Amino acid sequence: MSINLSQPAVELRESRLKTITGYEGDAAELLSKNDIPNRERSFTQCGSCSADQVMNLLTQIQDAAVVEHGPAGCAGDIPMRNGVFRTGNKRMGYNVKYLNTNLDEKDTIYGGGAKLEKAIREAKRRFNPKAIFVTTTCASAIIGDDVPGICNELEEEFGIPVIATLCEGFRTNIWATGFDSANHSILRKIVKPARQKQPDLINVISFEHKFLYESVFRQLGLRTNHIVPLSTVEELERISEAAATVQYCETLGSYLAAGLEEHFGVLEIKAPAPFGIKASDELLREIGRVFHKEEEVEKVIISEKEKIAEDLERLRGRLTGKTAYIAAGGPLAYSIIALVKDLGMEVVGTSVWHHDQKYDNDDERLNFLRFGVETYGNFKVGVCNKQAFEVTNAINKYKPDIAITRHLATVWAAKLGVPSIFAGNEPTEMLYDGLIRFGQSIDDAISNPAYIKNVAKHSKLPYTDWWLKQGTYSFLRSEQNV
Repeated sequence: MSINLSQPAVELRESRLKTITGYEGDAAELLSKNDIPNRERSFTQCGSCSADQVMNLLTQIQDAAVVEHGPAGCAGDIPMRNGVFRTGNKRMGYNVKYLNTNLDEKDTIYGGGAKLEKAIREAKRRFNPKAIFVTTTCASAIIGDDVPGICNELEEEFGIPVIATLCEGFRTNIWATGFDSANHSILRKIVKPARQKQPDLINVISFEHKFLYESVFRQLGLRTNHIVPLSTVEELERISEAAATVQYCETLGSYLAAGLEEHFGVLEIKAPAPFGIKASDELLREIGRVFHKEEEVEKVIISEKEKIAEDLERLRGRLTGKTAYIAAGGPLAYSIIALVKDLGMEVVGTSVWHHDQKYDNDDERLNFLRFGVETYGNFKVGVCNKQAFEVTNAINKYKPDIAITRHLATVWAAKLGVPSIFAGNEPTEMLYDGLIRFGQSIDDAISNPAYIKNVAKHSKLPYTDWWLKQGTYSFLRSEQNV
């Protein structure tokens, strides 16, 4: 699949990957059809904005500034972004470099171009950044300001990249498109052709942490380059010098990894994310093949499995037969299934926030859903776009021993008296030792239910008994009505 870097706007997931946000059925059906139509909802409780995911990445590039062209209300989540950035950098007092143009009613009538130019100049004066990303909002898109034109003029004047990142919320129904928009801008304007390839360097696409894969990469003699958050502009300029790119979340890294391969010759490691034993084996073996370290990889696999053997047997003895309900982003939810099954547990239901029917690097080895079905068997899938009312309904229906969620708070399970754990941005569940950490977290939650039971006793759900008795996806329109 070709990635077009000639235009400032990324091609949307709806058209590029045939992404859907409404579905009820099972995994085998999802795999059997190439173009399942999206089922819209007659009622929607909540959702996420793609611009939020752009901010997740771009505000955490250490020496870049972000100018958001929109009303001040669009800046509401910046304090949280700042906290993430400071925590990740372990530097108190080191803030994100961010400005908002504060569009008002007058600007929506007469245009906000002058405000945007002023804000970009102020970002240059105040922060002296190595690059400036200019992000759009619904308001600035409706006005029709020429954001790319203004950026191009100031880029020539400043001598640094000034990059229009078109990510207004109404552009797409898939919040994950925001990751693609940010990575599209980086590929277009930041990454430079490799001056010299580094055969032992591997890009690791992650959120705001720098420990992923370290436990095995050191044993293989590989150096890691963690991107995008917490990188510098110079580091991003040189990611084309790596021999390969690996990721653990296709939602986050699919577009960047595919773009690096197509335009800069950096191979994407085409294997399932390393959640669970078999997926970890396959990923490491593919890395060994790409880096010509097949023998070293086999030794690492044997060693890592020996380290966890006793703990894995203990956890399986405690967890076999327990049930889990999983609610997370598509690829990660499918990966968590591997962990749960490896621990001897059963999956009673799965809600994923969206489902991509295609992949940026059109290779079936990156089809995490297919890997899960072929390895662990068929399972129920609902695509619910972070709809808390549907997740609550499902947890109440299945009454699992534990609920595992990401992005959506565990409060809904707690109010139902169901133990739960949150799979956060630091995926400590990866690889062989990660399986043990994950299993221990599950065991701790199930074995100590007193607090959750007390929460449920003194809490009240906002949903009526009527809703809890309905079918989970009763607000999904039929395929014929799409």
